[in-house]
Amino acid sequence: MTCREFAWLSEAADDPSACLTTWASDPRAPYMLPTGRFFDVVSVDQRVGIEALDQLLRRRLPFGPIVLDHRARRMGFFLVSQSWQDFAHQLARGEGAAPAHRYLSHGSVVVVPGPQPVLGDRYEWLRAPTRRPSAGPLLPVALAAVLVASAEVLTCADRYGENPRPTPALAPAAREGVWAHAG
Repeated sequence: MTCREFAWLSEAADDPSACLTTWASDPRAPYMLPTGRFFDVVSVDQRVGIEALDQLLRRRLPFGPIVLDHRARRMGFFLVSQSWQDFAHQLARGEGAAPAHRYLSHGSVVVVPGPQPVLGDRYEWLRAPTRRPSAGPLLPVALAAVLVASAEVLTCADRYGENPRPTPALAPAAREGVWAHAG
């Protein structure tokens, strides 16, 4: 992380000078930052988060900083503060069910890695903050859409390999033990 990124993140702390002091003495040290003032965070299960990150990257959709807690197996997606309405509206519009998530805003905290985490640390930046998340509806809308899609992909993948239920057209062939091939 650059000095500017480091400074922005420390400004989010309740006591920015204490945060800077902590990171100056140990740049790997995780730090607890309040949410809701500079940013909100959507926390999801790591499996859903990894799939969502893959979808965001492949589709070149906008997204902000992302933190991973290896021990809790959770990912946190940073959004501009007060993004709840855009995020919730898009979740409700999704074609599938919204995945289990926590929306962290005023009154919550998130633990972030220090500016120089090392491989194997509990907390890791999957995308380090370069600046505050951008205002506007694109980030929360894109995140909500890919979270719903990612949950659906994982549900389908988990069902893969289960005994298929015969469709009405295949039911006679299935009863006979013969699978017809539609050419």
